[in-house]
Amino acid sequence: MDVEALVRKNDIRAPSNSAFNLPVQEKATQKSTKFSPFLTDTFSRQHNYLRISVTERCNLRCVYCMPEEGVALSPPSHNLTTAEIVYLSRLFVEQGVTKIRLTGGEPTVRKDIVDLIQQIGALQSLGLKELCITTNGIALHRKLEVMVRAGLTNINLSLDTLDPFQYTLMTRRNGFETVMKVIDKIFSLKREGFRIKFKINCVVMRGLNDREIIPFTELAKDKDVEIRFIEYMPFDGNKWARGKMITYMEMLGQIREKYPGIQRVANERGDTSKTYNIPGFVGKLGFITSMTENFCSTCNRLRITSDGNLKVCLFGNNEVSLRDIMREYNEGKPIEADSLHKLVALRDSPVSTSITELSTRGPGSRLLEVIGLAVRRKAEKHADLGDLEKMENRPMILIGG
Repeated sequence: MDVEALVRKNDIRAPSNSAFNLPVQEKATQKSTKFSPFLTDTFSRQHNYLRISVTERCNLRCVYCMPEEGVALSPPSHNLTTAEIVYLSRLFVEQGVTKIRLTGGEPTVRKDIVDLIQQIGALQSLGLKELCITTNGIALHRKLEVMVRAGLTNINLSLDTLDPFQYTLMTRRNGFETVMKVIDKIFSLKREGFRIKFKINCVVMRGLNDREIIPFTELAKDKDVEIRFIEYMPFDGNKWARGKMITYMEMLGQIREKYPGIQRVANERGDTSKTYNIPGFVGKLGFITSMTENFCSTCNRLRITSDGNLKVCLFGNNEVSLRDIMREYNEGKPIEADSLHKLVALRDSPVSTSITELSTRGPGSRLLEVIGLAVRRKAEKHADLGDLEKMENRPMILIGG
């Protein structure tokens, strides 16, 4: 779907100078070959990866993610609308973002998730290369193929156990068999020729699922999948304790005992995981080592929460509202497709404009000003383990997985 078709589909009555009415070729000539200064921090890190939480809701209650009693949800009007998410996605892609990941909560419980993927997928014509989703898979099966056809390229499936009984304990819900069907469906689509990058994320916790490291490893023996083991991280309400955390080196040591040939392979710059392969295995293994070996020096990620706040660091508690800036141009009300024309055209915010010149211009310009200032304030690295234990932060469910 091209940009003009996207406009027609959503009845966006944009003014004649709007980026939504510009031919793709004309818009492309306006892009600078230099990476956007608004997405570049003072440590020369270029943030070309945007994670957007599209809902606070989830159909599971995973022990490391959400307090057992649940969380207080924001009023619906506080959360970003589809038009606002697409607007922000386009703004970031115009500035150089090439990868967008939709998270939650659980993104597939959003009623219009397929339409949202179709609209963001249309940004591939403007430079978006990867459109990803992180999901628990419970509500994915019937939507999966149409999502892939709409532009979804990467699927990260959260699965922390291969034992149905343990699954119920860790998620406080049923659904194991449904997730297994989703995994089969993903491999079926891959066999049909769909190019899907598939990863399974497993948060490892001592005394709960640490005995399953080898079974998870062996999923990659005959399957084109990356199994990623994640160190247990502290967030509000998840009862984190140092004794529950299994370190990357402990996990690697267990695997090396059975598979001594395991070896590290090169990662692309900005990758969150340390990647390994085992000779003879089709798939790969990865380790996300946020707690013991941070990867802050190559961090290229920004996050937008479902209520529209920009977080420049997962473990930082400083946030700035992008939602409120947009809604100032709509009398403070949520922006739907039929009111999107009130936002000033994105071409009023070219990359070459300096941050200090933007404050008197439209919402696209003001958004870039705020984004640029937030990115420039990003710390060199997040707090160390001792400080992270004491810091207040949102529950993971309210940040976006």
